[in-house]
Amino acid sequence: MPAIKFTKNELKKQKDGLKRFERYLPTLQLKKQQLQMVIRMVEQQEREKGAELEKTRRNIEGWVELFGETRDIGSLVKLSSLETETGNIAGVDIPVFKSISFEDIRYDLFETPLWVDFAVEGLKKLIAFNAEVEILRKQVELLGQELRITSQRVNLFEKVKIPETKTNIRRIRIYLGDQQTSAVVRGKISKKKLVVEKE
Repeated sequence: MPAIKFTKNELKKQKDGLKRFERYLPTLQLKKQQLQMVIRMVEQQEREKGAELEKTRRNIEGWVELFGETRDIGSLVKLSSLETETGNIAGVDIPVFKSISFEDIRYDLFETPLWVDFAVEGLKKLIAFNAEVEILRKQVELLGQELRITSQRVNLFEKVKIPETKTNIRRIRIYLGDQQTSAVVRGKISKKKLVVEKE
């Protein structure tokens, strides 16, 4: 605890600091609640996309086995671009999935079996779901970091700054009250001495 001065100016400074802390604390608590709510929502979205990813994976496993027998699977599905934009939640910049596109790879329709079209579409879905899940994980990570920092600030204000400032105000008031009482007593003693000397 830093040393404090036992003056009226210091008392005013401490009171102003307490008002500032008490005014800022509800904002921090609101931000913490908002972050917790958003993290739960994003985790739910991540679980849903993960379930869709797993369902798609199971659906195309049979196609992939057949596909693996005829040609290299990577040659028909190539990622062209993955677009994200930046969103802002409670002051945190997070990536938001926008779109995904694939290269248009041509193959001979007469030489490839009919199921190849289904397998290619399934693989594109799989890659898209995987990209969305990764972006949602990144969102949870960034929001989690901000939640940790905000929680630390809330704890700092609630458990350290506000009690410390209240203690300082109490100590300064006691000291100033004692000084005032002492001044009154000294004044009365001086007055008695003057009265005694006049007699």
